[in-house]
Amino acid sequence: MNIISRYLRPEDIPALLRLEHAKWESHQAADAATLLRRIETYPQLCIGSFCASSGRALASLFMRPVSPHAFTAPTRWDVSADVRIHHGASESGRSLFGISLSSVDPKAVTQIFRYFYPRALKAGWRDIYLGSPIPGFRKARERDAQLPVWQYVHARRRFRSKEPLDPQLRYYYRKGFKEIVSIQENYFPHEDSLNYGVVMRGSIPLNAPTRLWRHAPMFLLETLSMVALR
Repeated sequence: MNIISRYLRPEDIPALLRLEHAKWESHQAADAATLLRRIETYPQLCIGSFCASSGRALASLFMRPVSPHAFTAPTRWDVSADVRIHHGASESGRSLFGISLSSVDPKAVTQIFRYFYPRALKAGWRDIYLGSPIPGFRKARERDAQLPVWQYVHARRRFRSKEPLDPQLRYYYRKGFKEIVSIQENYFPHEDSLNYGVVMRGSIPLNAPTRLWRHAPMFLLETLSMVALR
């Protein structure tokens, strides 16, 4: 399947709504007004991957500027994700918060990052923070009612000691989100996670020489990003 990744536009909302409801429960999925607000507020921080033949939305990533200090205190996803609250507050920094990463195809997610990373370098962004559920935690607590959440979050696989035990954290780890920043109680409603969420940080590859990348041609940034992602 041929996949096209690009910035999202208002006319993409019907396809994005179908993706939201395919991925999330009804109380978790964003509505049309919320999607439109994100796209109109940060048009160059909203990216999607689409099937080239059918136009079906396969993955979407919505982001906003953020201060990393926001995650050192208790926070909730609905507050962090609301662009109405945060618009203009953290736009002088170089960090982003991933409001939502939704997908029905892992290759489409890879394509999103391949598309965005060279553009992130040119814009001067350095890292992305993402919140994740920990869907294996409820079952782990059923086996051990005293298991601390921090112990579960930092648990690693038996034969792959660098990879997280939790399947969702492992998914993001393989996408480059390897640093655990904080564990948030009541982050969002998610039964299998007992409503906990984990905030992770992923560094944008090659982000150090910021001034150099701003003047580099896009084809060079795309080539370098491709090599770094491999």
